[in-house]
Amino acid sequence: MAASVRVRPSEVALLRLVAQRLAGPPAAGPADAVRHLLALQGQDLRGALVAVALRCGLAGAGALDAVRAALADASVVRSWPMRGTLHLVAAEDLGWLLGLTAERTLAGAASRRAALGLDEAAFARGREVLVGALAGGRSLTRAEALDALRDAGLLDGPGQRGYHLLWHLAHTGLVCWGPPAAPPDGAARGQGDEQRLVLLDEWVPQPRRLPREEALGELARRYLAGHGPATVADLVRWSGLRVGDVRTSLALARPSLEVLDVDGVEHLLDPATPALLDGARTAARRPRLLPGFDEMVLGYADRTATLAAEHEPLVVPGGNGIFAPTVVVGGRAVGTWRRTGRVRGPALEVTPFTTLPAAVERALPRLSAALPA
Repeated sequence: MAASVRVRPSEVALLRLVAQRLAGPPAAGPADAVRHLLALQGQDLRGALVAVALRCGLAGAGALDAVRAALADASVVRSWPMRGTLHLVAAEDLGWLLGLTAERTLAGAASRRAALGLDEAAFARGREVLVGALAGGRSLTRAEALDALRDAGLLDGPGQRGYHLLWHLAHTGLVCWGPPAAPPDGAARGQGDEQRLVLLDEWVPQPRRLPREEALGELARRYLAGHGPATVADLVRWSGLRVGDVRTSLALARPSLEVLDVDGVEHLLDPATPALLDGARTAARRPRLLPGFDEMVLGYADRTATLAAEHEPLVVPGGNGIFAPTVVVGGRAVGTWRRTGRVRGPALEVTPFTTLPAAVERALPRLSAALPA
């Protein structure tokens, strides 16, 4: 491995844009986009669908149908593989990711289980109920799954018992979110986007099985291919693993990585990423609209390459954990956006952090029209 190369902090965001397939060659399809990043934030399902579509170069009306199709054919699934947070992952990767992360996540939720009055008997009964309801290729909406748990007497007690039962049983590999649910009666296409719960071993009958050491090396290599340049702290935060495990992970992957020195801080990345940027630098500098919870912001412990610290409260108002969609120029967030109005089609409302350049203002209508829908 060559000695580290010094780069300016401004270069980091541009390199991340091409690593994430937001600039330069797009992913071949939704499953390829998700597989390349290893996992994408998925607590806001519609935002996650948009994030995947953008990385495939899909735009405009009907673009999200290709991503929904990947959920329907079980090439992409949604579960809680890291930090107890919903993500989209390639179906074959969910099992080995849970094998790395679930034990620590579940241990960290012990006090929450106690507060909800949930014990191993409750989880065993929940498992029995859901297997009975789902076996044989059946599926349930979240509401239907909660009704089944309620009918079994498992939701008597403090609120959130149902959510935590599903969360726990997903971490133990019983269930995951599978095919898209039909929209409610009278809802427009895309409104009420949700998925149906399925048994993981039926939905993904041939998962990858990786020994722990191999899985640790795979984690670092894949994360850095889709997110690099990134640091040890970034991977610790993203994966939720202990620092020692992450250092082992990076040591295993390091021979195949390139090292950058960014103001004295070591950043690691796939060696192919700088060449990708060389061929896409003009595209990487262009303005773009990213959905809330996008990996360009949430994929790192230190977000300042894309989101200046003084602007973070404008993206996460009140520190409530809800990340607004962002306007990004040259890899840097310059404002937030939202869609408003339905009479003549949705309009784009932008809240800039400072005055936007005239060229960016002129680009906004085009970017709005091209948003995957």
